[in-house]
Amino acid sequence: MAAESCHPRGLSWFARSCIPADPARHTAVPVPVPVPFSVPDAEDPEPEPPIAGLPDELLLEILARVPRASLPPLPAVCRRFASLLASQAFLQLRRASGRLRPCLLAVSSSSARALLLHLHASASASASASSLEVSALPLPPRCGGAAFAHARAVAVGRHVYLVGRGATLRVDPLTGAARACAATLFPRSKFAAAAVGARIYVSGGSARTAAVEEYDPAADAWRVVAEAPRRRYGCAGAGAGGVFYVAGGVAVSGGGAAGTAALEAHACAGSVDALHVGSGARAWARPRAVPGGGCVVGACGAGDGHLYVVASHAVDLSFWRWHGGGGRGGGGWVALEAPPVPRGAVGLGVAVRVAMAGVGADRVAAVVNVAAVRGHAAAGGAVEGLVLVYDIGGGRWSRAPDLPPGFRRAACAAVEC
Repeated sequence: MAAESCHPRGLSWFARSCIPADPARHTAVPVPVPVPFSVPDAEDPEPEPPIAGLPDELLLEILARVPRASLPPLPAVCRRFASLLASQAFLQLRRASGRLRPCLLAVSSSSARALLLHLHASASASASASSLEVSALPLPPRCGGAAFAHARAVAVGRHVYLVGRGATLRVDPLTGAARACAATLFPRSKFAAAAVGARIYVSGGSARTAAVEEYDPAADAWRVVAEAPRRRYGCAGAGAGGVFYVAGGVAVSGGGAAGTAALEAHACAGSVDALHVGSGARAWARPRAVPGGGCVVGACGAGDGHLYVVASHAVDLSFWRWHGGGGRGGGGWVALEAPPVPRGAVGLGVAVRVAMAGVGADRVAAVVNVAAVRGHAAAGGAVEGLVLVYDIGGGRWSRAPDLPPGFRRAACAAVEC
């Protein structure tokens, strides 16, 4: 009986009994037909991914909402991503959505690392410290080395330019993308650098020239625009109100062409030279020296158009604002609250370095480093990466968490990130 049940005639009758007599009531069931495998032609273009069909406006909206920590690898996805991330529309959308904040960029040339310090204003006026969010920024290995050992960081637009000895690097703080730019015409070390408008100015750091160089980011070119009154070494630079300030250091004379006198250094630690470049006239002025015989160890311009300097007086620090005035040498110094460094940290036999930057329109950030001079011992111990924030409106300093080790010679610049 088993054999009869499997007879083809019986199966045929069973199949006919399952099919409705009315053809109109018949429902066709699709049966998948296997497609033979074939190797695609190498000349046929690969199908584009779905995201390639999105318009730029929609893709920009998506990229503008990506967390900052996830932005660095995106320019390598495709050229379209790289172009959109570098556009001004991307910045505008990110700013409109509240994802851009004033912050401080600290770059360590010894380890080719960078940190973004998001400094928040205190919620209460009586708060003693500002909160700090630190996020790492990957940088290419060429950011390290001797060429950037004493580099200066200058922010122009969305980019930060690291100006070193015979090398210049442009870094995008949002993505970490970096590219080499034209080097200064003269090799410099421990020089003054600052941005005035959309140009970068450098002075000092060389015993062979007193030339002041101007860098045009659009043309990627340096040119000499003036001669400084003094050849300074170990000076600080700042830009505010259309003026390029060169402060502190020592004045070097002699040692130029062959046959000239030997090099001589004269202290000009508290003096300031000011080059007016906003009007294009490039006229020099000499503001009065910092009162009290202080040695300028840090300087920066702020959003209020004023110059701020930190001066060392052998055993303590002072903080000053130069309110300009309008004429040549006009204006005067205003004493402000001194930076709150640890007791005994500043004294004889120590070297003080302060990297400063105006953060936003109402704050000044200072990174203080104190190290013992060779052959001496620091009474209060070394201070490395001490971050202080000055509230211009409130007239008070607050202390933020210190930078991690390895940032003693960090170059700092204020950016929007």
